[in-house]
Amino acid sequence: MSSLTKRTFKIDIPSELGYEKIAIAAVVVVAQKMGFAPERIESLKTAIGEAVTNAIEHGNQLDVEARVLIELVVQPQSLTIEVIDQGQRSIPDLPARRLARDDCRGWGLDWIQKFMDEVTVKATPGCNQISMIAYLNQKS
Repeated sequence: MSSLTKRTFKIDIPSELGYEKIAIAAVVVVAQKMGFAPERIESLKTAIGEAVTNAIEHGNQLDVEARVLIELVVQPQSLTIEVIDQGQRSIPDLPARRLARDDCRGWGLDWIQKFMDEVTVKATPGCNQISMIAYLNQKS
């Protein structure tokens, strides 16, 4: 991608598990074109997958009529990923605290924070938004 070009991609999906794969595939294509290292792309895949799955399951409560909007903003040295749901249940504040569980679930926000360079969450009535930024040549 041209180093002077800012590009924005928008994806709108129903709140049905499985459709998070569309967002993951888009991040892979964009990150490869930007020049992210393969191991970093794996981390980006995990982060976007967790964010979209959380939006589907928790924010929109698996309501297939509710939508999840994913926006990718490409800049010369960064990729910003926004995941916005319809906020039927509020997203927790950061830093996230995982409650003790017997299963392996509940690590999503922890992984997102680990794999992205910057993460912010915002919950307002009817809207949860998680913003994630990955910088080229940063942590993996």
